[in-house]
Amino acid sequence: MVAALPGGCLSADACFSHHSERFACEWDDESGEDGGYQKFGYDGEDFISLDLKNLRWHYTDQAATYEQKWDRGEVRLHYYNKLFSNICPRWLKQCLHYGSSSLQRKVPPSVSVLQKSPSSPVSCHATGFYPDRATMFWRKDGQELHEDVDLGEILPNHDGTFQMRVDLDIKSVKPEEWRRYDCVFQLSGVKDNIITKLDKAVIRTNCGKMSQTC
Repeated sequence: MVAALPGGCLSADACFSHHSERFACEWDDESGEDGGYQKFGYDGEDFISLDLKNLRWHYTDQAATYEQKWDRGEVRLHYYNKLFSNICPRWLKQCLHYGSSSLQRKVPPSVSVLQKSPSSPVSCHATGFYPDRATMFWRKDGQELHEDVDLGEILPNHDGTFQMRVDLDIKSVKPEEWRRYDCVFQLSGVKDNIITKLDKAVIRTNCGKMSQTC
């Protein structure tokens, strides 16, 4: 005879289960609307969730035994309604108010043009900017380039700012055409772009300036 134990049981007299609760409140600073959600889980599966719009609970089949008891508990419903329509949005607004100077700050980067060797791609590198909503690209005669260009990821710095780079393969670019190229950095929320010309005089190599010889 084979006896099957319920899921989560270590032995016939030692069972366990996992309960979870997730909730969040939301506030739209443009429309002024607020909301949120409240969800309960059981052993990794959805169990009971709150419908804030209609102020009622939704039950899975596994939670059917709770339906009659919870539907009679109007105090619990009114508590969550007050939490998501009043208390939680007020906390959220206070947090946004106190943190706005930090969250909404705009910090421009320091931009450098780098090249490891004369045969290597030229890298336009921006570091120290905030926030991380930024774009960077190479142009020729004012037109964005998509060929011979390698855009790197935006990476975090240790001080909370960010850095990024975009490489340009210049093997087929004649020296007299360099002046037609420039690197553009755009930071979200900032009107003016940072434009850096492709110029041998400003390119930094392992030896210092490009004009120097290793």
